Amino acid sequence: MTVMCDGRRLAAADELPGAGETLSPGQAARELELRGGEFELAVQLGEIATVAPDPEARPGPTGPWGRRRVPVEEVRRLRSEEGFPDTLRERLRTVGATEAAGLLDIGPGRFLRLARAGCFAPARFYVNRYGVVVWLYLASELTEFADREPELLRGRIPAVMRVMLDGGQDWRGRKWRSRRVAQLMGRAADGWQSAAVIAAVLPPEELASIAEDPMERSVLRRLRPSLAPPAISPTAQQAVEWATVAAEFDEVLWYRVNLTRALDQARRHQPAANRLRHPTRPATLPGPRLTPTHIRTSATPPAPLRPTAPASAPIQTSRTASPFRIEPDG
Repeated sequence: MTVMCDGRRLAAADELPGAGETLSPGQAARELELRGGEFELAVQLGEIATVAPDPEARPGPTGPWGRRRVPVEEVRRLRSEEGFPDTLRERLRTVGATEAAGLLDIGPGRFLRLARAGCFAPARFYVNRYGVVVWLYLASELTEFADREPELLRGRIPAVMRVMLDGGQDWRGRKWRSRRVAQLMGRAADGWQSAAVIAAVLPPEELASIAEDPMERSVLRRLRPSLAPPAISPTAQQAVEWATVAAEFDEVLWYRVNLTRALDQARRHQPAANRLRHPTRPATLPGPRLTPTHIRTSATPPAPLRPTAPASAPIQTSRTASPFRIEPDG
């Protein structure tokens, strides 16, 4: 047994449950010496493997997405890594815009332009006390980008990128939504859960125009995952909704197409009425399903890092201008 300086008790390797057993998220976080936010990010990034609970178990307060558990073998694997827990924490380290610019040895203005052009996918965000959405980036991904695209850190911004930026394009929210949808799609147990993930990023009016059946919309609402933690004030919650819901015409269109396909597949295998009556027994879909790779490549087109032709005119947004400042904050 090890006792940390804050009084937390860590089990020795031989004190952990036996093979095949699982730990709750709280237990696993303690054994891996991670804070709650670090553990949550690690699960989202796939650094910590989780398993679905017993399908007969009653849904918890966060629904079918929040009851996953961590195999004991996974905890042992991570604790046996050389340099644990520092190496694990370093893979999870996130930085704001100012620290990110310093990490890349560029000015904050340059970093902001590259981030808005979609060169980096934010790993998470929070809303500060001024109602500003603050995007956070994985330090490891930024250093990998610097090694992969050093020419974008110096000299003139490519022409197409400049046209995007001059037209007001901002890909930070789009890249975060793409990452988050991919993470959740990898955990979907059946076609209806897959459809609910895609539906979670669509505006309500867009969802209603695709899922016209009220029963289907009820299933999607019941299975809808939480893309981000709820905010503590109405103003902050509006900012969270602005960050989590697709806005640009082309992004909305891609999610509409993917939701239509996911619903067609789910309906063929299990009618919405059956899914509503048996919420703890999702039917496994045979054949191909939407996966994180599909979402990354087809649901959200990549930002043009190496443009070869002039960009088209900026796409008009499907919503009015945001009343919130959505920008990185060091």
